[in-house]
Amino acid sequence: QVHLVESGGGTVQPGGSLRLSCAASRNIFSVYATGWYRQAPGKQRELVATITSGDSTDYVDSVKGRFTISRDNAKSTVYLQMNSLKPEDTAVYYCNVRLTRERLRDISGFGSWGQGTQVTVSS
Repeated sequence: QVHLVESGGGTVQPGGSLRLSCAASRNIFSVYATGWYRQAPGKQRELVATITSGDSTDYVDSVKGRFTISRDNAKSTVYLQMNSLKPEDTAVYYCNVRLTRERLRDISGFGSWGQGTQVTVSS
């Protein structure tokens, strides 16, 4: 079983930037598709960005042009660079993996999640 650890969250002002990291206990990202998710208080968890094993990326419309997902196989880490942050980006951010991007969209199908990392955008 793979253990994923999210980090890099914090509190920033609107317009600021953060880079989140998703570190895996073993090198899996060259095989699995990875998704970054977020859950704001009182809201359902949503899929924000994905990257496949072939480096194809996709984003939810609300973050397109502001967020960039990437990975470093040598470090077994997937990143989420977040720029031009808005208050509505405030949430706990999680990562998870599946064999395909399509299966990443089935949020209810995941058996476990990491602890996540809190992102707060506030003036």
